[in-house]
Amino acid sequence: MHEFLAFPDRLRLIDERSAAFQAAVAAAPSLDMQMPTNPERTLFDHVQHVGMGRRKAAAIVAAGPADAPPEESAWGGGTGAPREREALLAWWVESVEQLMSVLREAGPDRGCWTWWDDSPSPQTSGAWARRQLHEIAVHTYDVQLAGGAPQPIPEQIALDGFDDCQFTLCATTVAWPHEPATVEYHATESRSWRLRLSPDGAQVAHLAPVAGEEDSDMTDASARGTASDLVLFFYGRIPLESLEFQGDRRIFDQLAAWDPSV
Repeated sequence: MHEFLAFPDRLRLIDERSAAFQAAVAAAPSLDMQMPTNPERTLFDHVQHVGMGRRKAAAIVAAGPADAPPEESAWGGGTGAPREREALLAWWVESVEQLMSVLREAGPDRGCWTWWDDSPSPQTSGAWARRQLHEIAVHTYDVQLAGGAPQPIPEQIALDGFDDCQFTLCATTVAWPHEPATVEYHATESRSWRLRLSPDGAQVAHLAPVAGEEDSDMTDASARGTASDLVLFFYGRIPLESLEFQGDRRIFDQLAAWDPSV
């Protein structure tokens, strides 16, 4: 049975992960340190990037149904984030509160523009709340890693997060450009997903866990790990070798390189 987070839970956990992000930034040795997950960015750059992303999401949800996202003037402010640490942290809190205020006012069902209209995920404020939670969770891991104390993504968030990875970021009707393949992902917390790749696109389904039968003859590749590790692998934060994997490794490489929007 796949039970995932309700809208109020996602709002609560956005607050929780945002506070963890803030704490990791506050504890970091320097805002000028390089980010291990993106060496072209400093920690300051990272905070500014993530904060601006929350402001943009707030503007998108506030705008309601639309054919395109709002212009940057609606959310960018033109000045960027302040460089002094305490002011930067206050700016981050303000960025998150903008997002939370808009989401609370919108509720889960407001229609709005999304970039994932080709996926099964709805074009709603609730789907934006889901995306925001998981983006903040992964970026919190990035800051913790930069400070030398990375923590796994909490289980409840990670299970919902990997489901979002599959149904929002992976599922598409764009043709798979390689040989058809079937991939299975198994979380040690007893959740599993099957991804079918074909000329019809990428189709995702939940699998009922069956002890001892995780890798069927129909599967070309599979990966198993904690939900946190599955999420971190999907976002390129840890290598495939951090998981238990079987089958054709090339499929994972092809998936990582595939951009259906091109």
